[in-house]
Amino acid sequence: MQTNINRRLKFLGMLLFLLGLITGLALMSFTNPRMGLAAHLEGVMNGLFLIAAGFLWNELKLSPGLLKAAFWLLLYGTFANWSFTLLSALLGTSKINPIAGAGHAGTATQEAFLTAGFTSVGVSMFIAVSILLYGLRPLKQ
Repeated sequence: MQTNINRRLKFLGMLLFLLGLITGLALMSFTNPRMGLAAHLEGVMNGLFLIAAGFLWNELKLSPGLLKAAFWLLLYGTFANWSFTLLSALLGTSKINPIAGAGHAGTATQEAFLTAGFTSVGVSMFIAVSILLYGLRPLKQ
């Protein structure tokens, strides 16, 4: 089962990397091109992170439940990070990203939705990376 998951992580990482590259081609068509650049970088970096997670997956010493949680949290966190950043570029929101969003503002509903989305990404990635780190801990001989 773990080998299958490690291959899926690598595939999905390559997919997200490609989505990041495609996002980079459309930078100037976004309401906020600076956030478009951020979305491009999020796709590329999070894709590479999923690929790296795929390569270390078989090294993890975790229960089946923690492996499943880590997998889904990683997928949500990486793809949602790219998606919310892309949506922010399209809508021109800036509340949660004031530097990249400088000079732009979305509606109150858009800003609240993206703030909640980015917050959920932060929480999911923190938990996922903590699980991975725990799974890579030194084991007693």
